[in-house]
Amino acid sequence: MKKQDNRKLAVTAIMGAVGFILMMLEFPIPSIIPAFIKFDFSELPALITAFAVGPWWGVAVCLIKNLLHLFVSSTAGVGELSNFVLGAIYVFTAGMIYKHRRTRGGALVGTLAGAFSMAAISVLTNYYFVYPIYAKMLIPMEVIVGMYSDILSSCDTLLECVLIFNFPFNLAKGLIDAAVCFLVYKKLSPILKVSKK
Repeated sequence: MKKQDNRKLAVTAIMGAVGFILMMLEFPIPSIIPAFIKFDFSELPALITAFAVGPWWGVAVCLIKNLLHLFVSSTAGVGELSNFVLGAIYVFTAGMIYKHRRTRGGALVGTLAGAFSMAAISVLTNYYFVYPIYAKMLIPMEVIVGMYSDILSSCDTLLECVLIFNFPFNLAKGLIDAAVCFLVYKKLSPILKVSKK
């Protein structure tokens, strides 16, 4: 048991470091969403870990990558907290469903449910928590909404912004991570899985 736990810890630490590196390789998609929101693949190692080792270990990968990212944060930790919450919801949901239905179909249902959950929660966290704090600490709310209005002029309230932009963005991000996971998981799982012997 101790050997299994040590291997799980090692896998989680390595994947957390990989997640941090991928988090650093973020890039904006300015014609689709305001430039301060960037796309990255940092949930991918957490999703793979959730499938191979267990859902809580996937959550731990999300925690590690965000703790490391605090050292280079430009959001006073608010962005990292938001990233952790959304990533944890995504990988935990996907990992729990896969844990109880360890088939390709189970993985598909899990990632779809996880992506939708992440997107739905992002509306709530951004509307009630992230943007109000940003508005107090970093950027006035009218400037934040204005960045969305520059892309879609009819979008003039924060709720419209997060529903029209953030929800589909996070849903797409989860689905893209899932697609990449499906491509690489079979090759990586024999290395990552912990033997129960």
